[in-house]
Amino acid sequence: MRGRRSSLALRALSLVAALSLWQLLTSYDVNLWLRFEQFPTLTDVARAFGDRLGGDAYWQDLTDSLTRIVTGFALAAVLGITVGTAIARSRLASDLLGPVLEVVRPVPAIALVPVAILLFPSNEQGIVFITCTAAFFPVMVSTRHAVRALTPVWEEAVLTMGGGRWRILVSVVLPGALPGILGGLSVGIGVSWICVISAEMISGEYGVGYRTWQDYTVVDYPGVFVGMVTIGLLGWITSTAVELLGRRLTRWLPRTEGSRPPVPVRHRKRAVPPAAAPVPLAKERVHP
Repeated sequence: MRGRRSSLALRALSLVAALSLWQLLTSYDVNLWLRFEQFPTLTDVARAFGDRLGGDAYWQDLTDSLTRIVTGFALAAVLGITVGTAIARSRLASDLLGPVLEVVRPVPAIALVPVAILLFPSNEQGIVFITCTAAFFPVMVSTRHAVRALTPVWEEAVLTMGGGRWRILVSVVLPGALPGILGGLSVGIGVSWICVISAEMISGEYGVGYRTWQDYTVVDYPGVFVGMVTIGLLGWITSTAVELLGRRLTRWLPRTEGSRPPVPVRHRKRAVPPAAAPVPLAKERVHP
């Protein structure tokens, strides 16, 4: 408990130190190699944040961005796990889908904005498509590697007990690959936020990214930082939600970070009987 409190205090102290440094550099217009004279101060950003919280436009943008990210990420999770498992388990699926996916995978998702504009009738659908594409490949690749890394002994054990393919998939493949899948989901949610904000800046009508870009065009720098802080908070909340879900689904895994050290088992000392005293040898009699 004491270690956890000290860790929380250290994290809070680092955050306070960073905010204090921001306020100090912007208040005195420090202009060394980095220029802070045009940066808004922390108090300016806090004041702008309070003004935005009192308006309806901020909450509308927040709702739109969250709807897009949740929809796109949910689709990416389902498609990524399904396709990754199919490629890892089926030679036919690997031959049919593998080459196409490996060619498309290096293309940045934000570069698909023109494709989304041409394919979909509305910007909303295009932004969801970009968000889904951004999260799909990390989930798919991590699922493929996790399924291929499973030991075949588990599958052979289920086959020996009379289980079929679906039994192996449900009882062996998905639970065994779950830690790797969750790693891909954690990476995918971060990439999704990057791409959804970029897509909103390019072709969106509402959303946090769209509002941040509009503030930049009208030289409202405190509003720009309000958007940046909002994006950071939303990304942190969603990433934490994915991590907590992963911990709950993998409670059977040993914890190494942030967990309590194992309590040593004290064994009762057994009384060791004292060693028998050596019997003195009888002195030989010396006959005269």
